[in-house]
Amino acid sequence: MSGTNNPLYKHYDGKFEKQEQAYPGLQNKMHPVPDCGEESYVGNNQLKGKKALVTGGDSGIGRAAAIAYAKEGADVAISYLPDEEADAQEVKEVIEKTGQKAVLLPGDLRDEKFARDLVHEAEKALGGLDTLVLNAAIQQFEKDIRNLSTEQLTDTFTVNIFSNVWMLQEALQHLPEGGSVVVTTSVQAFEPAGLLSDYAMTKSSQVAFVIAMSGQLAAKGIRINAVAPGPVWTVLQVAGGQPQDNIPEFGQNTPLKRAGQPVELADTYVLLASDKASYITGQVYGVTGGMPINS
Repeated sequence: MSGTNNPLYKHYDGKFEKQEQAYPGLQNKMHPVPDCGEESYVGNNQLKGKKALVTGGDSGIGRAAAIAYAKEGADVAISYLPDEEADAQEVKEVIEKTGQKAVLLPGDLRDEKFARDLVHEAEKALGGLDTLVLNAAIQQFEKDIRNLSTEQLTDTFTVNIFSNVWMLQEALQHLPEGGSVVVTTSVQAFEPAGLLSDYAMTKSSQVAFVIAMSGQLAAKGIRINAVAPGPVWTVLQVAGGQPQDNIPEFGQNTPLKRAGQPVELADTYVLLASDKASYITGQVYGVTGGMPINS
């Protein structure tokens, strides 16, 4: 029944085959390949003339946001790890088919200099910067806290938290009044899984970051909000984000009994970047298949 309007069956609702990739993985090698809106998202100029930078824009939720932004009339820069070049080139092709500008900026957000320089490079290449989407993240499962290494902790917090701070600090030199910052947090901020303890801690920190910054940025006429996805079918899951035994029934424990597809989050990212969200700041939007974020 895939393709119907019933949310239980609107997208793929079967079991996934086990499939493991080395981190960070490539979306184009997944089965099935996630729907990021390449064909399914239809825009109507909600972001006409805007300039956006999306971290982790090569695959998954970041890819869906980048594609939707372009289809809504924005020029888009994406950052990604060099190993993800093949996915990034696909996104560039989709964006350019819409008639919008696509800028590819590979690098590692664990490198503070790259993270800071990235903002200025994007602004220069796009000719401005209205929207900053802090989406890139590290998620690697570890079932036993005794085996959680300092290296993994450092990498996870550096990408998921420190780079957010570094990039916002630089972006405030460019974001105009009416600008928007969107942070990808997670249902894990509210319902942490034991095997994702470090990831969940960073996602909780991002919620606090958004709320704390909303007051500061409001004085500058800039909004900041977060999106909290539930279980969404992305390469993050098969490249160390979940144990292989969890993959077949991934997402089926939600009230909607399936994993989400990245395109199902696209409209929320568009809303928060658009002028329609002029009275929305400091908020967390759950797109979780029914999993609660406010209990």
